[in-house]
Amino acid sequence: MNTVKDSFSFIRWHLVFWSIYFLYTWLPEASIHDNYGALLFNASVIVPIAIVTTYYSIFVTIERFWFKKQYSLFWLSLFFSLTASGILRRVFLFKVMYPILYPDKLNEPLFFLPKIMMGAVQVHLVTAVGVMIYLLGKWKRHQHLTEVLLKEKVAAELQLLKSQVQPHFIFNTLNNIYMLSLKGSSQTSDMIYRLSALLSYMIYDSKQDTIEFNKELEYIKNYIDLEKIRYGERLDIQLNVFNNTKNTYVPPLLILPLVENAFKHGVSNEVDNSWIHIDITLKKNKLTFKIENSFNEGQILISQFGSGLGLVNLRKRLEIFYPNGYELKTMQDESSYLVTLKLDLNAFSYSDILSDTEGVAESYQKEIKSTEKPFTIVTSMKALMPFMKF
Repeated sequence: MNTVKDSFSFIRWHLVFWSIYFLYTWLPEASIHDNYGALLFNASVIVPIAIVTTYYSIFVTIERFWFKKQYSLFWLSLFFSLTASGILRRVFLFKVMYPILYPDKLNEPLFFLPKIMMGAVQVHLVTAVGVMIYLLGKWKRHQHLTEVLLKEKVAAELQLLKSQVQPHFIFNTLNNIYMLSLKGSSQTSDMIYRLSALLSYMIYDSKQDTIEFNKELEYIKNYIDLEKIRYGERLDIQLNVFNNTKNTYVPPLLILPLVENAFKHGVSNEVDNSWIHIDITLKKNKLTFKIENSFNEGQILISQFGSGLGLVNLRKRLEIFYPNGYELKTMQDESSYLVTLKLDLNAFSYSDILSDTEGVAESYQKEIKSTEKPFTIVTSMKALMPFMKF
């Protein structure tokens, strides 16, 4: 439908252009000589010469030779266009129009080079305007296509990043459940229940463009509860939320990599008591997330930050969602590691990035769903449950 509509629009604008040129060629000179019939015939021949020359220049000289870098053929084609249009125009005027309007000019030779050159220039002045309009339209379409392709690339990359976050967490948690099942822990069933709730969030809620921050926070709390079961009494976790975060929206699964990093590279390597402190502040639409964890002095966390899959994806997603509105900093001392993420919620740009690419994003999302198979994971967990020790 759009192709047909574009074709009609293309033809309409060309008809408008050549109609204006036809009237310009006919009426001014006809009013001077007061001979509308003869000059109507003159315009009916001169304008088609310009039309043929213009489209020949566009589709042969420019498209076929210049764009394909066949420069010798380009110059040869341009010379042929100038010569042919100049001669055709000169022959028509000399044989048809001069006897009617300018009989005194018939004493000139037919193939008078200055007049042929002048006629070729006059035809190609109109051709140049037509070619310029065509090239401007082609450049505009190219720019639009470039923008759409860029948006499609960003949309595809974003869907891929989201798909990578989910299995990353699922496999970590499944590994924890597996270890507990080997020990015959009574907490195994509770972890499976909590994980099923998180899978529901990840399968359904995380597919939205944005989600209420309080719901995301609830997801983080459930994740922490799962980890508490794993670490037991040796882990001290404090989660403080300052200010009211109601009606605040963020991209789903954005903060999880920071929490995962605190567990994976921090407390999981400690034998003694460990701790994680999380502070969340919202002021004037600026969200600040701070997470600090303990670690052994021998650990080198700075090199690990940004090298893990989850944190690499976090930086990429921040660049997509908040290209000029985020700040991600790290700080390390002898026994603790601090990560600070600041978001300017007004800088969120997801809707702008993905405009005009809904179809591509949807098809790509279907492809992601077909490869993720989230329900297969849940089904597999149910199949394993009879073999787990409770």
